[in-house]
Amino acid sequence: MPIANGTMFIPSVLTFIGIPGLETIQCWIGIPFCVMYIIALVGNSLLLIIIKSEPSLHEPMYFFLAMLGATDIVLSTSIVPKMLGIFWFHLPEIYFDACLFQMWLIHTFQGIESGVLLAMALDRYVAICYPLRHAIIFTRQLVMHIGIGVTLRPAFLVIPCLLLIKCRLKLYRTKLISHTYCEHMALVKLATEDVSISKFYGLLGAFVVGGLDFLLITLSYVQIFITVFHLSQKEARLKAFNTCIPHICIFFQFYLLAFFSFFTHRSGSSIPSYVHIILSNLYLLVPPFLNPFVYGVKTKHIRDKAVKMLCSKDQA
Repeated sequence: MPIANGTMFIPSVLTFIGIPGLETIQCWIGIPFCVMYIIALVGNSLLLIIIKSEPSLHEPMYFFLAMLGATDIVLSTSIVPKMLGIFWFHLPEIYFDACLFQMWLIHTFQGIESGVLLAMALDRYVAICYPLRHAIIFTRQLVMHIGIGVTLRPAFLVIPCLLLIKCRLKLYRTKLISHTYCEHMALVKLATEDVSISKFYGLLGAFVVGGLDFLLITLSYVQIFITVFHLSQKEARLKAFNTCIPHICIFFQFYLLAFFSFFTHRSGSSIPSYVHIILSNLYLLVPPFLNPFVYGVKTKHIRDKAVKMLCSKDQA
């Protein structure tokens, strides 16, 4: 509803621009994103099936890995279908409330992924630094509590972001979002009113979830490396490193893209918007795409079970 000076009261429908400056080739850009999405769905679904069907994998590390796979499926599904609708079928519109729900999904499951990576790092820390106490510390009850905690933490932390937008930001200069999904700052920047509280809470939430997790994960792996380097047997050192390599790979690719996306959206005015938007989408899609490969190749139990399943299907 237009008010004055081009401003409008909370628009009922918002319109995604997609990738500004690359509108003419968006249909081609959608192809690799679609391929990555399909591989992410298949790979993570296979990961969940293997972990559920194999009793020997019903351990804390694989429970967290299953949580990571389920999170990746939801996270990628929350952005890619709509993105492809924009790129291929010229369906850029989204209801305002649906946009807020998509924002909640994306930021909640980003937080869950971060929390699961922290849980996996702590699991490796106890398994390597205190191997005899691992089974006593990481009981099934504790693992369930950790799973519930890492799920509820971002789910509740994101809600105030939505309420600040819905209840405080009433006037908007445009209904066009320069993005392919409803990112918090992309939507907040549309408002004509003071958005300092929304920006501050966004920074606070990012630190409480991503920043704190990053710090604790880093400290865990530093302590793990110190312990591993003090092991006397070379085989034991190699085995310990081998169990940590998949986690470290996922940790680095997740947080490097996350920090770049987060800070460029707030202070990277010199970076072209299409670079930021492409990297923002890669940040949400690359982890779900890579995780099954990293854990499938580097984790022997999962690799052997996957090969066994594929061979049995070929023989059938």
